[in-house]
This record gives sequence, structure tokens and C-alpha cells, in this order.
Amino acid sequence: MVRDHLVHAFGQAALSPDPDLAVAALMIARVEYPFLDAGPYLDRLDAIGEEAKRRVASAEIAGADAPASADPIRYAQVMALNDYLFGELRFSGNQTRYEDPRNSCLNEVLDRRTGIPISLALVYLEIARRAGLPAVGVNFPGHFLLRCPARHGLAHAEDLIIDAFHGGALLSEDACRSLLRHHAGDGAVYDSQLLVRATKEQILVRMLVNLKRLYVNMHSFPQARDITELLLAVDPTAAEELRDRGLLAYHLHDYGAALRDLQRYLQLSGKRTVDEDDKDEYTAIWEHVKTLRRRVASLN
Repeated sequence: MVRDHLVHAFGQAALSPDPDLAVAALMIARVEYPFLDAGPYLDRLDAIGEEAKRRVASAEIAGADAPASADPIRYAQVMALNDYLFGELRFSGNQTRYEDPRNSCLNEVLDRRTGIPISLALVYLEIARRAGLPAVGVNFPGHFLLRCPARHGLAHAEDLIIDAFHGGALLSEDACRSLLRHHAGDGAVYDSQLLVRATKEQILVRMLVNLKRLYVNMHSFPQARDITELLLAVDPTAAEELRDRGLLAYHLHDYGAALRDLQRYLQLSGKRTVDEDDKDEYTAIWEHVKTLRRRVASLN
């Protein structure tokens, strides 16, 4: 199991107002690589960021190439960063092995220069921050994106929406609508609120939820349980994570821990109205608890 001090340190890093995402992301990677030394990877980000800062500062405004609605300076800066990260350093989306957990481990993303939308976006954010380019994450349904805001005072300039998974491609509103339909179905309603800034906590939680799903699908239950520990470090009252940690403990024959978590889940669920769709699950968890009580009592 992941060590208590790592869980505590991750919770502090995730909830800290410091914008740094890399330190917490490398803690997540220690679920897969327990003895990972974060130092060299932070140094590498600093080195890439220093060069990116030089490229962004010297970016030349491209007249005809910039979209009419774009802030020409921001467009030039984003293109300079894109050319460096995706052209020269060859970071790219891993489309052939999308479900590989290594795509969510920052050390592997930096070593292999490939990942999924959110891990590549995290690299982009960390490099952009070091380069002095304002960029924020966007918790878009099904596909994490980035947004580079136009400079203040430009009345008609629109923010740039960036897809790090596809080489820093800039997405129009129509492209965002199409992306939403692809991931959420034709009935999904597009709204500009889908492009609001994702908080540090939201970015890290989305990374963790992705990893937990992968580990569960692989039946890698110890790692999935460790991920729930990190999720609960961010929000100890997250009922669904208590439920999942309890079920994973059950799979790992840790019946005492399973009983504690599932009982707590039922307590938290009982304090809110259970939706009709959730009643079957609530009943199933209650049956698990009754079975666990008998099993734990027989072991005493």
C-alpha cells in the first residue's frame, strides 16, 4: 500500500494555492514507481521551460496566419511554444496505447514524450508557466483541453483553445461542439461554461480517476486502492471513493478495512436522498456490509 506520508504530502500539494502541478503529479506516479526520484524530472521541466521562455519571448507576430479573432501576440507565442514542444521535442498523443497507465505518469510522459490529453496538457501548463505564457486547463467532457486567454483590453479577441493531445491544435467553437458530441453524444448541449478554468484540484482528481479506472480494468487492485487513498486525501468525505476503496479492500481480502469504508459510505449516503438509480447499488452495498460483519465476527 502507498505510504501514509505520501498520502499526506499529496493532499497538501493538491490543495496548496501554489500553481505547481508537477510535484503532485510525480507523487501520483509513485503508485506505479514507488522509488521514483522527482528531482531529475523537475529539473528537466525547468530546463525545457527556460528554453521555452526564450522562444516565447522572441516569437514574431504572424499576420496572415493568425485567425481573425485571435490576439496576434498570444497566437504567435502559442505557435512558438507548440513548435518547440510538439515539433522539436516531439511530444505527441499516444493513440496506439491510449489505455497504458504510463500515459498518466508524468515521469513516463517526459521520458517517452507521449501521453493522454490531460497528462500532455499538464506538461504544457508547467512549461507555459515557466515560459511566462498564461494558460489554464479546461475540464472539457471526455477530452482535457487548454485555454490561452487574450490580453486584457482587446475587445474582440477570443481566447485560444488548445488540444495538447493533437500537437497543440487550435480548436474553433465548431470543433469544440463536434468534440463534445463525440464524447457525450449528439444530445449534449454545448455551453461556454464547458471552457472555464479547471482548478488545480480538479486537474489532479481527473488524473487520479482516469488511473483508477485503468487499474480496475486491468484488475490491478492494489494500485487502484492506492489511487483511492490519494483521492480521499483531497476530499476525505467523497462517498464514492470510500465505496470504491471498500470494494477494492474486499477484493484484496482486507475485510476489516472493507467493512469500515462501506459502513461509512452507507452513513454518508444515508444523509442525502438516494436517487432512484442509486437504490439498487445502495442495497447491494448494504448486503456486502452484512456479509462482511459476519465474516469479520468469525475471525475474532
